[in-house]
Amino acid sequence: MDDLERDLRDLTDWLEPAVPPDVTARVRARLAAPPRRRWRYWLAAVLAALLVAALPPGRAAVADAVTGLLRFSGVVIDTSGPPAPSTGTPSPLPAQRPVAFAEAQRQVRFPIRVPTRLGAPERVLVADPDGMGAHRVASLLYRGGTLRLDAFDGALDTVFHKQAAGADVTFTHVHGNFAIWVGGPHALAYVDRRGSVRVATARLSAATLIWQEGGVSYRLEGDLTQGEALDVAGSLE
Repeated sequence: MDDLERDLRDLTDWLEPAVPPDVTARVRARLAAPPRRRWRYWLAAVLAALLVAALPPGRAAVADAVTGLLRFSGVVIDTSGPPAPSTGTPSPLPAQRPVAFAEAQRQVRFPIRVPTRLGAPERVLVADPDGMGAHRVASLLYRGGTLRLDAFDGALDTVFHKQAAGADVTFTHVHGNFAIWVGGPHALAYVDRRGSVRVATARLSAATLIWQEGGVSYRLEGDLTQGEALDVAGSLE
């Protein structure tokens, strides 16, 4: 079984009852059947339609996976073409500043959870405040900043834009919630509150795990294997 077929079969596990049971059963049966000529085209079209209808908001955007564009938890991963090279020194996120952990918790509208596998962060950052002073992103930094856990309101629109062509992009889960693993380096740029891509923040990003839990989206980046990243994500408290 090649990577595409495996990933498409994995996606069927996320189908919800919103799709009529008989349709879901037929699709799953078709996926289990031996490959036939032009099966990729049929599979892509059917899965795209089913995923749009079947997945809740946090997962529905994954329907674009068959075209090389993945949308999930405020992140866009584009695997359809080569990533644009970043130039110059990347800028911090908008209005980013270091704060104490307790202060960071007062500056965001969601609970900041710490992974027990990593312990207390070395630094805490908040970024992109709104007109009321509530910040959009909280970041926990470890290992001199080479390991980073970003948390942001999962109900927001696109926050991070990633171009991951050539990287190992796979589907997984954290505590039963859908997650995406990008196993190789990729370009990363920030999308601000107005929806504008901040090219000045573009940088080369390390392997990354992205997931959403309890209405909050998480992005764990650093020198970790997929198993290590999942272990860290599963230890959030």
